[in-house]
Amino acid sequence: MYITLGILIPFLGTTLGAACVFFLKNELKPLVQKSLLGFASGVMVAASVWSLLIPAIDMSEGMGRFAFLPAAVGFVVGILFLLLMDHIIPHLHLNSVVPEGRKSSLQKTTMLVLAVTLHNIPEGMAVGVVFAGLYTNQSDITLAGALVLAIGIAIQNFPEGAIISLPLRSEGSSKSKAFAYGMASGIVEPIAAAITILLSSFIVPILPYLLAFAAGAMIYVVVEELLPEASTGEHSNIATIGFSLGFLIMMILDVALS
Repeated sequence: MYITLGILIPFLGTTLGAACVFFLKNELKPLVQKSLLGFASGVMVAASVWSLLIPAIDMSEGMGRFAFLPAAVGFVVGILFLLLMDHIIPHLHLNSVVPEGRKSSLQKTTMLVLAVTLHNIPEGMAVGVVFAGLYTNQSDITLAGALVLAIGIAIQNFPEGAIISLPLRSEGSSKSKAFAYGMASGIVEPIAAAITILLSSFIVPILPYLLAFAAGAMIYVVVEELLPEASTGEHSNIATIGFSLGFLIMMILDVALS
């Protein structure tokens, strides 16, 4: 029961964010967007360190001075995986007019959703890997720690849902259609988490690598997408404050509740 709840928490965050389209008339103001993107970045970086990389290193302590190796390898592979996906999947970032990835005739709305969906995959895997470790009784992973990671990702998914649905509404989509697109961008997370958990029997031997893989992929998203979008234009210090607050809150939750 708690595993099902855990993998659905991030999707709930996206859904609630997308539901903003029913309550707000216009897009989020630039300052609000910057602060939310910065906050989301801080949450993801803190989650990558405390919920993923540190447990990966702790699980490998039997390797002595080479305990860092699984975490380092997984981290690099996670970055390379997202780099590959970035070049293959056609997508369009917020406030950008030039699509990335392979050339495609897809609509702008579809490519906006694909941009968010692209980095929701590693987030779903991160939640799935942690709950898979919990399911297989890995002592370095606690229920509180797993739930904190799920809640942290849900917190940063909230602005993502709003940032997808509100611009679509302002471009002429109906409220229900804009909400559906925003919500759909997050559905990949529980799917990726569920698949990861179903493969838990095969995952246990390489769990440290997979934890670090998810961390690398999430860090790639932060550095390649979230922070540049939050720092462009005026008042980039708002994004810095948001980042610091997100990092601080996630760090406190992970350490205090684990």
